[in-house]
Amino acid sequence: MTKIVNHWIGGKTAEGASGTYGPVTDPATGEVTTKVAFATVEEVDAAVAAAKDAFATWGQSSLAQRTSVLFKFRALLDGHRDEIAALITAEHGKVHSDALGEVARGLEIVDLACGITVQLKGELSTQVATGVDVAAIRQPLGVVAGITPFNFPAMVPMWMFPLAIACGNTFVLKPSEKDPSAALKLAELLAEAGLPDGVFNVVHGDKVAVDRLLEHPDVKAVSFVGSTPIARYIHTTASAHGKRVQALGGAKNHMLVLPDADLDAAADAAVSAAYGSAGERCMAISAVVAVGSIGDELVQKIRERAEKIKIGPGTDPTSEMGPLITKVHRDKVAAYVTGAAEEGAEVVLDGTGYTVEGHEGGHWIGISLLDKVPTGAKAYQDEIFGPVLSVLRVDTYEDGVALINASPYGNGTAIFTRDGGAARRFQLEIEAGMVGVNVPIPVPVGYHSFGGWKDSLFGDHHIYGNDGTHFYTRGKVVTTRWPDPSEAPAGVDLGFPRNH
Repeated sequence: MTKIVNHWIGGKTAEGASGTYGPVTDPATGEVTTKVAFATVEEVDAAVAAAKDAFATWGQSSLAQRTSVLFKFRALLDGHRDEIAALITAEHGKVHSDALGEVARGLEIVDLACGITVQLKGELSTQVATGVDVAAIRQPLGVVAGITPFNFPAMVPMWMFPLAIACGNTFVLKPSEKDPSAALKLAELLAEAGLPDGVFNVVHGDKVAVDRLLEHPDVKAVSFVGSTPIARYIHTTASAHGKRVQALGGAKNHMLVLPDADLDAAADAAVSAAYGSAGERCMAISAVVAVGSIGDELVQKIRERAEKIKIGPGTDPTSEMGPLITKVHRDKVAAYVTGAAEEGAEVVLDGTGYTVEGHEGGHWIGISLLDKVPTGAKAYQDEIFGPVLSVLRVDTYEDGVALINASPYGNGTAIFTRDGGAARRFQLEIEAGMVGVNVPIPVPVGYHSFGGWKDSLFGDHHIYGNDGTHFYTRGKVVTTRWPDPSEAPAGVDLGFPRNH
């Protein structure tokens, strides 16, 4: 029997009323295992209304009450790691260890939210003038929304809602319709932790649901992670409706390898960063820039390691890489490889014909490695979002930096070198929001913020960390003057001596 995933509104399951459902497949088999209800405008409105009603009390609740719920949620989340990871593997396809890692990174933000009391302390200046004090406080916005991608169905929502809820907001989540079950499980755990009804809601769907959230007058802020074209649309549309927006877009992350680098370490890093999670992550390294004469040796080392990666179902504990999310996406990724030679690239490894015995219907693609890729090739210019690594050659460090900075994306980048001076120059000169030095995927820990530059971010705030707290609150400055008690009107005795 096909599983049905419904909405979560007002603290309980809400069966889809539209009659429209989207298919959810097991990427390892290609079989439709689940149907997810697509929300109507009225169902989105119901979720927002539930959140608005809940905000009337949750927004005034004590920090102790909020953090108490979050501590309980953290314990439940920790205890259900394997279950959530299994849901991710079943619908996304990533191997179980990758899915567990995703839950762990989401837990980091829950940890941060549990300590929100420190972030919301505010500021006070006394006696700025005679008898005058000034206080700066931060208050919640109201109803906020999150629109999240398929590649991290548990982690990316947890980049958003724990901080939003800790700050006193209520939340409406629209997760990817391709792998919706993890989001629903998080809603159930929040309810079990004692979160009041309506504080967290989940609506599934397509553009109808997204557009309604972007235009709804009661939604005060929108967080988004996804591709650059959609991020630009989210930012433009929501901003036009007066909302605060953080919209994280796509990437083309480069790894600059200098001639003095440890090439074995660089090759290990390139393989894990390019092919981990089948390349379906915005922080994947998709372009290695080899400086000087090391290119041939580096490519050979990458090839030797890439050929050993075991591809198979995510449920197989020996698998190191799983399938892609859908057949359509698999075919799109393959097209970049099959067309690479015509665009001047050298195809070192071609994984487009890969299949897994016994799972021939799955969305399989093998490891692909392209060398001497021209900057005009589509395989270089586009965000492929699959297990395809391009190697480009440059003569000097300066050429490499210029090449990277010419990219319209500025999400993450890395340099591999033994020279501290070169690394220092790189981190200052490179135009990207996150930089790794001998670290291929420089995703910040939870108490620092995640976000790119250029076409990788639309809006002023990065996500989670201090930026997350500021995004989900607004500042208020209170200037206060109280007359000295000794100046009280005659007839009012406050126990202070009178001035004569």
